[in-house]
Amino acid sequence: MTEGDVVRGTDQGAAFEASFDPSTGEQRGSIAHSSPADVAASLARTLFAGRMLAASSPSERREWLFAVAAQLVEHQDELVELAQQETALGVVRLRGELLKAAVSMRFYADVAVEGSYLGASIETIDATTTLSRWNIALGPVAVFGASNFPFGFGLIGHDVASALSVGCPVVSKAHPAHPRLSVRLAEITQNALATSGAPQGSYELVVGFAAGIQLIDAPEITAVAFTGSQAGGMAILQRAAARGIPVFAEMGTVNPVVVTPLAGRDSVSIAAGFVASFTLGVGQFCTKPGLLFAPAGMGFAEEVEHQLGAVAAFPLLTAGIAHSYRRGISEVQDAAGIRFTAPSETELPGFAVAAHVIRVRPEDLRTGSRLLEECFGPMALVCEYDDIDQVFAALAQLQPALAASVFTGLPDASLDSDDADPDGTELVRRMLPLVGRLAVNSWPTGVATSWSQQHGGPWPATSRTEATSVGAGALARFVRPVSLQNAAPAHLPLALHPHNPWGIPRRIDGILTLPSN
Repeated sequence: MTEGDVVRGTDQGAAFEASFDPSTGEQRGSIAHSSPADVAASLARTLFAGRMLAASSPSERREWLFAVAAQLVEHQDELVELAQQETALGVVRLRGELLKAAVSMRFYADVAVEGSYLGASIETIDATTTLSRWNIALGPVAVFGASNFPFGFGLIGHDVASALSVGCPVVSKAHPAHPRLSVRLAEITQNALATSGAPQGSYELVVGFAAGIQLIDAPEITAVAFTGSQAGGMAILQRAAARGIPVFAEMGTVNPVVVTPLAGRDSVSIAAGFVASFTLGVGQFCTKPGLLFAPAGMGFAEEVEHQLGAVAAFPLLTAGIAHSYRRGISEVQDAAGIRFTAPSETELPGFAVAAHVIRVRPEDLRTGSRLLEECFGPMALVCEYDDIDQVFAALAQLQPALAASVFTGLPDASLDSDDADPDGTELVRRMLPLVGRLAVNSWPTGVATSWSQQHGGPWPATSRTEATSVGAGALARFVRPVSLQNAAPAHLPLALHPHNPWGIPRRIDGILTLPSN
């Protein structure tokens, strides 16, 4: 949440967000900032809607979310064109992201209907005491979406869908990287919710830096979800600490990749996969692999350089991101002392940048070094090691990450190997405590919306190590448990009604009881 990408001007005396085409750097319209009165009105509507949402059934909310998903698909041509104008991420990529966002929205709705997120439990303690426990919706949630995923993690992405599915109204802040798309997405979402019967105020949009600050400070807001830089996440976290509300911030990390000596025999394909992964989306993925550990003497650095030669310059999302990327490249090169690849960045149009790879030594990777900080964009490090113990020592210096990869290769009995850890078991064991997700013999950039997904990680990869922003577990962020002692039947929610009208799994006197249907 920074001012770097906000252009202030005058539109009848009001500040505005300017919309830019990253391909050319030209301005293409603007969106007025929300006034304090506008934000207050949105908050009042969400607070009113929150009472009705909390009392709604999962199946009702499922209908509302399915309606939003259907409208996203119906308006996909318009939305993709608008997103391309503001992000230049490519029509094919953006269309796929939009359709995946619609699928994810339906998934979260179905997870809520399944009901295990409610944690419903009731038991008899003794002849005079019963206890009932379940999860209730927190209330209005503020969502600060990502610049790099305008659909998947933006105004209608994982945070919004998981919050709405459990009965929390949402106030989203328009992202300065795509303000016109933000407004249009909000209009479509609000219309779909209203048409399908959701209460007014279930979803609101505010625009502008000051509006975002007002959201964090507002007593109506019970939680904040953020996807972005470590600086932005920390600013929100510190601001929200005054009220003690949870902040679920997914922040930038250097996601390491380790290639074992056995896997190193496949240097050409691994190098190609590495280049493809860290330049995907112009390196603007939170799961971008930023540091490759490869066995020395197998030509990895040279092969990565060769593969990188085919990668064209491409625009980053904003002028601010491009400026930070170029500054980061210079800082990393200074810290490394060696420039491995140095394509020219002169005369590139708009916010375009070239991809870079920088060679580092294991001993360069020390706590506090600029080499261990994220450089958002298509830049990565290659570190060739002589002994796996050098990798273990370097991993101990890294900040925890959202994701990582280990390439172990396939043992070949016909080949002699003195590798002390041929199947990578020890490597996996050591890396798991450092990450939220570890990919074996695959790249970390794809994140599936599923029951077993974990998209989070230890601090400072995320602000809440127990949380995930993708997958079924994402619903848990926006509920909290309550317990009712000696409740009369009328006091109990439908989740704990004797007849189980919602058909959800429950614990009855400690025994997990599944619905009969």
